[in-house]
Amino acid sequence: MKKILLTGGNGFFCSRFVKEYKDKYEILSLDKQQLDVTNELKVMSTIKEFNPDYVIHAAAIAVTDFCNEHPKLAHDINVKGSVYVAKACKEVGAKLVFISSEQVFNGNSESGPYTEEDTPIPDTVYGQNKLEAEGLLKEILDELWILRFTWLFGFPERNLNINSNILWNTISSMLKDEKVKAPVNEYRGMTYVQEVLENFENVFSMPYGTYHIGSKNNLSRYDIVKLILTKMGQEHRLDKLLQKDTEKYKEHPRDIRLNTEKATKAGLKFSNTEDAIKKCIRDYNLNFQ
Repeated sequence: MKKILLTGGNGFFCSRFVKEYKDKYEILSLDKQQLDVTNELKVMSTIKEFNPDYVIHAAAIAVTDFCNEHPKLAHDINVKGSVYVAKACKEVGAKLVFISSEQVFNGNSESGPYTEEDTPIPDTVYGQNKLEAEGLLKEILDELWILRFTWLFGFPERNLNINSNILWNTISSMLKDEKVKAPVNEYRGMTYVQEVLENFENVFSMPYGTYHIGSKNNLSRYDIVKLILTKMGQEHRLDKLLQKDTEKYKEHPRDIRLNTEKATKAGLKFSNTEDAIKKCIRDYNLNFQ
């Protein structure tokens, strides 16, 4: 049985990864309480002791405002911590999967979808951290997959953490009878986490390199929220629950969609965002009509 070590083990993605693959791999899932990635000696000793075949490095501070306000701490965790993990992987011969982000394109002025060949221009500390880490890891390791995730969504599950995501945020507002103000000038990929999990084992057989991971999407954030409410049987409440935000990103529309053709050609299959939203709602029987 192959061995996988996860960093950021209590996060939205990793906690679900353990549930999905616990019977197929020997998994050591470590959160910040068990492994401080800024402690180089601890990182090295932990990875050496477990001696994994694969390391999935997902530990990060991903909250944009927090990173902007605490740039040193963000850099220590998001960049230095990643370097320490990569060096430990090289020491034991483990293959590394580095979880990066669409946010590396957040400062690009042209419209997406972006390919892996496009030059990222991040304008936030988090995006800058991820891009810097990508470059440093490529200098350390050859056996490396860099996966730039789109925005993952899903539903709360027992004993698993939830993240801020388009589906759960919309449902939470609906249940509290609060109006969602959604931009019409924002476009990004939104991917059902279960589809990422179902595809993930195929990553280990892909050529090493950088890949954009997730769903294609041509709908605005406003249109996606409207779709969610409609598919949950709330058409009669749309005026009460949803408001168009026409001012946000009015001057410079935000478009950080990723072109995922490279990953598709490598064997990963994803629904488009619209179909993935419908699938998730069906999976959890989320029709409140």
